[in-house]
Amino acid sequence: MPVKSKKISLLILFVFIVNFSAWSQKNISNQNNGWYMYFGNHKLTNKVSLHTEYQWRRSDVVKHWQQSLSRIGIDYKLSPTVMATAGYGYIVTFPYGDQPITFKSHEHRIWQQLILTQSSGRFFFNHRFRLEQRYLENRLNLGNGSSIKDGYTYRNRARYRFLINFPLNNSVMEKGTLFASVYDEVFLQFGPNFDRNYLDQNRLYGALGYMFSSNANIQLGYLNHFVIKGNGLDAENNHTVQVSLTYNFDFRNKKE
Repeated sequence: MPVKSKKISLLILFVFIVNFSAWSQKNISNQNNGWYMYFGNHKLTNKVSLHTEYQWRRSDVVKHWQQSLSRIGIDYKLSPTVMATAGYGYIVTFPYGDQPITFKSHEHRIWQQLILTQSSGRFFFNHRFRLEQRYLENRLNLGNGSSIKDGYTYRNRARYRFLINFPLNNSVMEKGTLFASVYDEVFLQFGPNFDRNYLDQNRLYGALGYMFSSNANIQLGYLNHFVIKGNGLDAENNHTVQVSLTYNFDFRNKKE
């Protein structure tokens, strides 16, 4: 078996093991959500770009707030197939679903990531490794539905995403291409203050997309978002409609 095929087989086995572990939780709540997102990587020089992102996350598909997530970062192109990024995220999480948090809470997040890309025939692979330093707001319950901020809890999290894009009507990802996209992403907690479970989340995604140009595409898909709660027993199985728009601007001096 070729080395590349062995690596892919090992990744599939790893995803199966992670999902089996996640589904061993005792109390699983099934919910329907919707995530509506914008992504942009805007070139500043041939190697440096600005990452911008906003995610409007809703419970009951669109009816109520689930989460508001904003990210910004600086990308640096180490080679044609390797990109490093460091950035900041601001996240607001709302009470939602059958296992809600008590109060709306805020999070400040510093993050670093490395993206490796490769291809084989018409398959385009993307490996994303991300580290997060999370500052999670604590809320002190004052009774009568009110609370005040009571400092922050620091936590670390590591994430790995394996993504495959497959053009359906072209051999490459170019303007006018209809494509399929699938990924699985695993979230692992480590270091001080994490909850009872090392496995925090798993995300399994499938979608169809369309390339308006090399700098713009849209995707419509389904995300199975599995979240394990802090007690290590309860979990959410979120069936999520996901709509994403990517639009990249080019701010480079054309004389470069």
